[in-house]
Amino acid sequence: MAFPGGTMDFELTDEQKTIRETVRKFAETKIKPLAHDLDEKEEFSLELTRGLGELGVFGIIVPEEYGGQGLDYSSYVIAVEELARVDGSQAATVAAGVSLGVAPILYFGTEEQKKKWLPRLASGEALFAFGLTEPEAGSDSRGSKTKAVENPDGTWTIDGAKIFITNGSTPMTAGAIVQAVSAKNEKGDPEFTCFIVEKDAPGFTARTMHKKLMWRASNTSELFFSGVKVQASAMLGKRGAGSKQMLKTLDSGRLSIAAMGLGCAQGAYEEALAYAQARQQFGKPIARFQAIAFKLADMALKIEHARWFLYRACWLRDQGKPFGTESAMAKLYCSEVAQWVANEAVQIHGGYGLMKEFPVERFYRDQRLLQIGEGTSEIQRLVISRAIGC
Repeated sequence: MAFPGGTMDFELTDEQKTIRETVRKFAETKIKPLAHDLDEKEEFSLELTRGLGELGVFGIIVPEEYGGQGLDYSSYVIAVEELARVDGSQAATVAAGVSLGVAPILYFGTEEQKKKWLPRLASGEALFAFGLTEPEAGSDSRGSKTKAVENPDGTWTIDGAKIFITNGSTPMTAGAIVQAVSAKNEKGDPEFTCFIVEKDAPGFTARTMHKKLMWRASNTSELFFSGVKVQASAMLGKRGAGSKQMLKTLDSGRLSIAAMGLGCAQGAYEEALAYAQARQQFGKPIARFQAIAFKLADMALKIEHARWFLYRACWLRDQGKPFGTESAMAKLYCSEVAQWVANEAVQIHGGYGLMKEFPVERFYRDQRLLQIGEGTSEIQRLVISRAIGC
């Protein structure tokens, strides 16, 4: 199929097919048997995360020279999709670990920072958190209050707090990439700079958040910085480039959230289809009733549309073409497809869909964050509306 500026092949490469098969096998055999209990206990799994590290998923987009596989973003998105098809929590750990942990260092870090951190992050030995959201700065990322003050000796002191941070307080967390206000101009407009803060830095503490509705087996944290001193070498990229770095990171990160929506929808659909084929009412499987069959047909239609919409956005990124608007569109559409499919899957299950022993109950909860995290659906519509000239 021809696209402006080149040809897009809808056939996955052999490498991408292998990634799909390998990650799906791990998800089915290792994650699926544990997903329910981990969700119930709100337990982050070291075993599964290390297993995913050994599988190579954290290093898919990392160049070989830094210990990764050096593959395209499409391959990474396929891996996230397959994980979310079984468990949103494990998909979230990987998506945050790569899109928000690996990517900023890979794209903006110094050579010294890359050599120090990327091999550990790519292998899954360590995780990095992405410190952007604050109690009073969510959609308005420029509303950050966390401050970084330069000291006479060239070091920086950071004070502030972050909230809703994935991978912020796991036993594998090595630190966080933190956006802070590093100065203000004459008009009072803030200058933002990002810093790498290691977990053992005095004054840096992290607290795990509990009682979540969704992704209960992933780690969500509050981060606190009280007089945290870092060296000038901890600055990520250039001073004042923090906001651009964060927003560029989110452009790609939205593709992984879209992949989570796609995988969630696929998993919920498969559960609903299997249930409808087995469940007997009025002497025959409910899948043979048109009301149910049409629901399943619409699910399949929306999922397939979402998949190729997302894959095209990834293709644009891999080709080095502008993809920011398409990323916002894919994130918005895939998350809303996940919401619709999960809702219909519960409806097909009837009362059983409301019981925790049925996976659709978890899919229904897990999808809800997708319209909020890494830019709400409202923010995606704002991005899109600006792109079309509104």
